[in-house]
Amino acid sequence: MPDRIADHYERHAHAFDRDRRRSFVERPWIERFVMPLSRGGAILDLGCGGGEPIGRYLVDHGFAVTGIDSSAAMIGLARTRFPRQRWLQIDMRKLTIEDRFEGVLAWGSLFHLEHDDQETMIARIATWLKPGGRLLFNSGPKRGTSMGEYRGDPLYHASLDPAEYRAAFLRAGLVEMAHVVEDPGCGGATVWLARKV
Repeated sequence: MPDRIADHYERHAHAFDRDRRRSFVERPWIERFVMPLSRGGAILDLGCGGGEPIGRYLVDHGFAVTGIDSSAAMIGLARTRFPRQRWLQIDMRKLTIEDRFEGVLAWGSLFHLEHDDQETMIARIATWLKPGGRLLFNSGPKRGTSMGEYRGDPLYHASLDPAEYRAAFLRAGLVEMAHVVEDPGCGGATVWLARKV
């Protein structure tokens, strides 16, 4: 089911983009994520969508954004809006990149991967972070899988147990900075913020 995510977002790209532009409940977490980062610093956005609203916030605050998404339509929107940034159409599991980043975001994207792939991605993300760099992502509150839906289409989600995320951080050289389960100020998202040692 995770391998159908790209097709799902491709089919619903413009509707999803419209819906995303109406809601930025994660803004306080994005602000916390970027607060200590240097202006002009490089940020990798895994699952960037059409660049709204997170990409716009990052660009408006002077960051250099590399965004990746598996949907060609989503990447097309981001490239049109922010042509000076770098937008790549690729599955995050297949990304190879030499750059190092002050921050990596996987908001609304990591939880579309199966459990083992999430652990693998956390390890890979750590290699893309500069020392002191930050990782921000959201998950479910406990280990499991669930099928959501968007516009009548099923949408796969999976999460590890909090202890499994923490173990993945430890193996990758990341330190947990904050974790809020079903944050009521963020639409009920379970949020993780970590830093590379």
